[in-house]
Amino acid sequence: MRGLAGRCVVVTRPAQQATALLDALRAAGAEPLFFPVIEIVPLADTAPLQALASKLGDYDVAFFVSANAVEQTLAVIPRAQWPASLRIATVGPGSARTLHAQRFDDVMLPSSRFDSEGVLALPAMQAASIAGKRVLILRGDGGRELLAQTLVERGAHVDVHSCYRRRLAQTDPTNLLARVAAGGLDAISFTSSEGARNFVEIVAAADARGLLATVPCFVPHSRIEERLRALGAQHIVLTDAGDAALISALQHYFR
Repeated sequence: MRGLAGRCVVVTRPAQQATALLDALRAAGAEPLFFPVIEIVPLADTAPLQALASKLGDYDVAFFVSANAVEQTLAVIPRAQWPASLRIATVGPGSARTLHAQRFDDVMLPSSRFDSEGVLALPAMQAASIAGKRVLILRGDGGRELLAQTLVERGAHVDVHSCYRRRLAQTDPTNLLARVAAGGLDAISFTSSEGARNFVEIVAAADARGLLATVPCFVPHSRIEERLRALGAQHIVLTDAGDAALISALQHYFR
């Protein structure tokens, strides 16, 4: 488990989702460098989300796009206000664990491919099952429209509600660039296309493109890979989702 001894791995996740990965990297012998590129903040106005509480019983399925969506929504609408008749769904094991911690026991999620396409492949999301159902999607501001659009095409009635905001993190790149100058940076982990874009903005385009061209980047989805290639990345490793899969990929790469 200590196959990453001395390797400096940059973790770009928001602070809310970084602790477990940072701990796991240290346990594997790595020297993680925490460099958040996205900041998760509550809505400026939570009144629309609060008003949703009295309407939850009108829905058949509530879908949380991420662990952030779970945490930010439940901070406004406590678990006790969620009706037992409402089926809960999410995209992957990380957000499912967050839902279980909030005492949602029966959570629907893909068994593989933890993205919108994976969710849309579930039997419960096919037209024969979802047509006529009311679906609530809880997400941050912006985001992909594929899930909502496809469910509407399949006959569902879909409402999308924002439950948090994402913004560019105010991270100081001085320490990161010092590690680069000393030749002490071994890998960068990205978990979103937005994070890749923000990384370039925070570090400054010229420095970031040079860095991405030389340091291997580890990503859990092909969309992030495509964005990084457009930003100049040359060495990209596509991993499975989750902390364990990332660490396994890092160990395999540096073995």
